[in-house]
Amino acid sequence: MTGDVGLFGPESITWKLHREPILMLGGLRSLYMQALHPRAVAAVGQNSVYRSDMWGRLMRTSNYVATVIYGSTAEVDEAAARLRKIHSRLSATDPRTGESFRVDEPDLLRWVHVAEVESFLTTALRAGVRLTPDEIDAYYTEQLRAAALVGLDPATVPATAAEVEAYYAAMRPELGLTRDGAEAAFFLTLPPIPDTWGGRALRLGLTFGPPRWAYLGLASTAMGLLPQWARKMYGAPGWPSTDLAAGLSARGLRALLAGVLAVLPSGYRVSPAHQAALARAGLA
Repeated sequence: MTGDVGLFGPESITWKLHREPILMLGGLRSLYMQALHPRAVAAVGQNSVYRSDMWGRLMRTSNYVATVIYGSTAEVDEAAARLRKIHSRLSATDPRTGESFRVDEPDLLRWVHVAEVESFLTTALRAGVRLTPDEIDAYYTEQLRAAALVGLDPATVPATAAEVEAYYAAMRPELGLTRDGAEAAFFLTLPPIPDTWGGRALRLGLTFGPPRWAYLGLASTAMGLLPQWARKMYGAPGWPSTDLAAGLSARGLRALLAGVLAVLPSGYRVSPAHQAALARAGLA
């Protein structure tokens, strides 16, 4: 390598996994998971404009993740410092107890981190990406570097598949669907459609056009990919048949994305952040 590849690099499991476009579905799944934590979702609802700028918020989050995965050391440090500064200024009120709390509490940051990386990994595996058990554990261990960026002590963050499973089991008594969580999940499932997707036509009365049905398919698959216990908290079926259907849907979507990308010019097959990282590594 001839340049700064940041936290990970071309030999990492992180780069291997995040080159998969299907991880966008994992990002949506992680939001459904995160919304089951009463304090985490309250913090978002009380400090975010996601209802009026959902797509902008998702884009900013995606850009942050891309920077952490592919950015140079300086770019990663700058993005993380900016995020920590924002979080340090924010607080929220627990709707159940009336207690005020900081958004950067370690318990909240840990939940968001684990829900995100587990969702990326689980979605990829269910969509047909092949990783060995050692590679799965290596991904979780590599992501401790991302956890440290937001202010977490890596020693307190699950670092293997077994540790993530144990963490979820320990967290389940604290989770549940609150009003904030239900509103967030509903908004994730039926968000406003941008004009570029045909949103203007929808607002004029064509309530369920092709863009809406396509997005509903993504949202349904993301919900179906949740653990059975998480789906039940949303009042959705915990049946094994739902797991099977969601897995088949994820595999089909991955195949569709691969087919679309295969006919696009090469510059569209790799994200700009990944292209820049490959160039710094001398692999462009």
